Amino acid sequence: MKKKFAMNPCGGRLGNAVMFLLAGLLLLANLSLAAAQKDKKKKKDQAQPSASSKAVMLGDEQQIDYLLSEMLGAWQIGDVEKLHATYADDVSLVSGGWTPPVIGWANYAPIFQQSRARMQRVRMDRSNTYIRVNGNTGWACYQWDFSADVEGQPVQSRGQTTVVLMKRNDHWVIVHNHTSLSPGGTLTSPANTTTPQQTPAKPNGF
Repeated sequence: MKKKFAMNPCGGRLGNAVMFLLAGLLLLANLSLAAAQKDKKKKKDQAQPSASSKAVMLGDEQQIDYLLSEMLGAWQIGDVEKLHATYADDVSLVSGGWTPPVIGWANYAPIFQQSRARMQRVRMDRSNTYIRVNGNTGWACYQWDFSADVEGQPVQSRGQTTVVLMKRNDHWVIVHNHTSLSPGGTLTSPANTTTPQQTPAKPNGF
């Protein structure tokens, strides 16, 4: 004899409720997984330091060495904005020629731009760098070897630079730059233009 089972009138509703509950849990799990992946990607992106943050992670002497490379690199390609990032607004600059010191970035920038505009195929090499740090003050000296075409004429010169730096807002900047041309440093100068002392072939734009 077959037994007949009575159907529970609430069974369909209960089943639907369970299905909705499972679907909700599955959706919540997917959202949590997506959020976790997004958070992981964000942390990974944050873990990749920028060029500026890499410099901050270095010691003070290494930061100054890095800044000198940035400064000379910007000077070499004529990038005035990048060059400005290495100099304080109240910087003072002394050239090897018999000219008054230039005080302030606002006064130096046009000198640099006018001088740099006359040059092509610029190359600047730094060597024998010496760096010292005392608190928030630092100084460095180095030798440089320069070559370029100035007004269509090949020019080569070499000399030495001493810079004084200060750490402001956790960032080193040059507050004083004294560049001198070595005796006999200008090997070739543009014909019928300027004397070797006036030739704009020094890494501070004079």
